[in-house]
Amino acid sequence: MSVPDLETSGLPLVFRVENPPGELPGGGVPSMPGTTLRTVVRALGGMQKEAVVTIEPNGSVWRLASDEGPYLNGTDLAPFPLAFFAAGMQFCLLSEVLQAARFRGVELDALSIELDNRYSMEGSFLRGDALGGALPPEISVSVESVASPDDIARIVAEATARCPAQALMREVLTNTFALSVNRRAMDLDRLPRPPGPPPTYDESLFDALQPTVVPSEPLIEKLAAAEAIVGVEGGAGSSLQAEQKRTLHVHSEGRWVGGMRTECDVQLLKPIGSTFRFQCDETGINGGEEQAPQPLAYLTAGIGFCFMTQLGRYAHIIKRPLGGYAIVQDNSFGSSDESGGWTSAGPTQTHVFVKGDPGAEIGTDLVTMGERTCFLHAAMRSEVPSLVNTRLNGETLTPS
Repeated sequence: MSVPDLETSGLPLVFRVENPPGELPGGGVPSMPGTTLRTVVRALGGMQKEAVVTIEPNGSVWRLASDEGPYLNGTDLAPFPLAFFAAGMQFCLLSEVLQAARFRGVELDALSIELDNRYSMEGSFLRGDALGGALPPEISVSVESVASPDDIARIVAEATARCPAQALMREVLTNTFALSVNRRAMDLDRLPRPPGPPPTYDESLFDALQPTVVPSEPLIEKLAAAEAIVGVEGGAGSSLQAEQKRTLHVHSEGRWVGGMRTECDVQLLKPIGSTFRFQCDETGINGGEEQAPQPLAYLTAGIGFCFMTQLGRYAHIIKRPLGGYAIVQDNSFGSSDESGGWTSAGPTQTHVFVKGDPGAEIGTDLVTMGERTCFLHAAMRSEVPSLVNTRLNGETLTPS
């Protein structure tokens, strides 16, 4: 059977699944307090991937597609994984600021955010000591309003505390992993195991997910394409080297466009990558119309896409092609105190499904190296709280 690809699928890069089949890939979202998300990601051709994100308690289901740029010899047809995470961070904080302002009766005339995410990679994939890292994100919130500086500073501080994306960065999480090869469970003695029974996975269920309504304007679009340059830092194929010592830089600019609708532009500066625009909307309970994915759909898809890239890259570098691979990933977020003033994040639970014959040792190394080299798992196992500064009508307020 041929491997599906984005070139021939004819599907939008993102769409809402209005009438999902009774059994979604991976089964139902586990019952947990707060907001829970199940993200199922499968590999397509090359570095292309597609994800289905189910959000509870509201039951929204979104399908999203990702790719990589020239630096990983990708086709660059869809956003890179770290773009989804940056967009999720942007939209999460924008939404929380809007909700906090509405709760306090403060009128905003304009709201925008600039975000810089930096990551690192150092070591050898062949020796098995390659390790990804994450630095504290740098966030600049710009507000135009007649409200007082104290009111705006309080709103931004409350929004930062309540933002699930910020919880992932400021907390140290012990994420869990499981591996199934050809439907047989394998031991992962170097990584903690998820609690409870494993989810199911059937990739044919992806084929049943089709859009019933295609938006008149794309919810994800490429604004500028990266040039494939060989022989320069961050150029074509540079991220496939077996030995690495480099930094990555993702820059994004987000803005409020009306109601609870927000958009952001994300550019990969290092390595050399493209620029994509994302659209976001909120649920009805948060004042939105659900015309675009919610912030956490982008955020958790980014985590899953990034981890999947590491699996594919490692298999490529050690020259052990996989017959197919996918993950079922669970995330949960809730209030960490009775007042609901702080949001906490639960550990990310990742079940890896591999087809083919990688060998028992290679299979376990695959997941271990995936965890070590995934930039977003690096952020979650570290304490890298965002550095936030706020500007009101062009004047800088006290940093938080």
